[in-house]
Amino acid sequence: MTAPVVLIAEQLSPATLAALGPDFEVVHVDGTDRDALRSALGTADAVLVRSATQIDAEALGWAPKLKVIARAGVGLDNVDIKAATQAGVMVVNAPTSNIISAAELTVAHILGLARHLPRAHGSLSEGQWKRSSFTGTELYEKTVGIVGLGRIGALVAERLKGFGVELIAYDPYVTPVRAQQLGVELVSLEELVSRADFLTIHMPRTPETLGMIGAEQLKAMKPTAYVVNVARGGLIDEAALAGALGAGEIAGAALDVFMQEPPADASLTGLPNVNVTPHLGASTEEAQEKAGVSVAKSVRLALAGDLVPDAVNVAGGVIDEYVRPGLPLTEKLGQVFAGLADGPIGSIDIEVHGELAERNVEAIRLAALKGIFSKVVSDPVSYVNAPLLAEQRNVEVRFSKDGDSESYRNVITIRGALTDGTPVSVSGTLTGPKQIEKIVEVNGYELELPIPAHLLVFSYTDRPGIVATYGGLLGDAGVNIAGLQIARDEKKGTALSVLSIDAPIDEALVAKLSEAIGADRLQTIDVEEL
Repeated sequence: MTAPVVLIAEQLSPATLAALGPDFEVVHVDGTDRDALRSALGTADAVLVRSATQIDAEALGWAPKLKVIARAGVGLDNVDIKAATQAGVMVVNAPTSNIISAAELTVAHILGLARHLPRAHGSLSEGQWKRSSFTGTELYEKTVGIVGLGRIGALVAERLKGFGVELIAYDPYVTPVRAQQLGVELVSLEELVSRADFLTIHMPRTPETLGMIGAEQLKAMKPTAYVVNVARGGLIDEAALAGALGAGEIAGAALDVFMQEPPADASLTGLPNVNVTPHLGASTEEAQEKAGVSVAKSVRLALAGDLVPDAVNVAGGVIDEYVRPGLPLTEKLGQVFAGLADGPIGSIDIEVHGELAERNVEAIRLAALKGIFSKVVSDPVSYVNAPLLAEQRNVEVRFSKDGDSESYRNVITIRGALTDGTPVSVSGTLTGPKQIEKIVEVNGYELELPIPAHLLVFSYTDRPGIVATYGGLLGDAGVNIAGLQIARDEKKGTALSVLSIDAPIDEALVAKLSEAIGADRLQTIDVEEL
């Protein structure tokens, strides 16, 4: 029997090769040389890359035998996940390989800001001795605000405890119990920015978090405060940050990531009160080795047909062909559920109704949790680590299935409760020969609407003129309504409108809409295409 071919497209550590073991034919190629890559992919069963090799739709077309793409690191910008999924190729990464390195770099940047280390070094290396110019500040008894208390945020908190700081955090999806375990006080974002002497952000970059630390937040900070971003470029509005630094609204910043890398200009990198590094969060020998070893193990599992813990697009192993089309639907329902949940989640019930209940539907439970937590945490979420994320946050998860489904052949429901008792639910199904993904229930209201990229969901007292009111406001703002469903509860006298809109809307328009229609709850939800 011919040994599977594993293609190593970039430089990896000897430990990575050792973790692969002797059961494969290992081939090396320079992945940045497209001609060489094309030739090598023709016989490859697996390919291991870092960040330089582009595995796009074209490259996938060169690889008829390819079963798994392994990225020795966290980011997957150089891998076309959608094209890989369509081609039936598993994509794996190493989501926890760099968390310690990223947390330590965060602490290093905080210390560097507190003691002006880069500027002092630069001055002395030029032959100057200006001790009085670099008087710093102690971390002791200062307030550190952590935006995003996921794995990296939690590691930062643990490491800063030894400095005797006061730790506060903003994370709408972390429960008070979890925060208490970490010794962190949960506060609103408004309170955090006003109290923090150092602000560090550890969130995923999504439409909701892009620019979440902007001009308003920076103006509310102390003039002696510092901000740090070692997470994702764009979480801090770069133009607003440059303006705040120039106006003296804050004392300084440290950045490891940028909206465009490398940065297009020196508007931030050239400022004297900004410490910058070229995206070094994962650039340690330990992180690189962990990443290589981790994906090598995943490749072994994938080629053996086993469940792969760090698969980002499939659960690994054998999934029933009747169940498989429901996985993207379920992930999207999870994203909608997370968008409807405007506070910490206390419990989640995942229900499968209809013919699917006769099959092995364990992957649906995993898909639901993956969809939910991909919108909740800053770390990469896979089918295997999603249950662990729920456990870490003390979220009770229940799973059930039954053969009854009145209106549709199959219905998948995700229902749950926030920690304050507020109920949340969403249901969906696949309809017709083309298996169209549709939402069929939201918070107890029945409807039927294809799942769009941008949703606007709001409940209100049912009365005439509401559609004209919000239709007019959206039209005046240049927002097109692509689809609309209204459901009513005649006994309660309430209604729910679910709108598919062509583009996300800003907070100012959300507030205006909510006030105009007297909404009980109004939420905008962005659903990522899978």
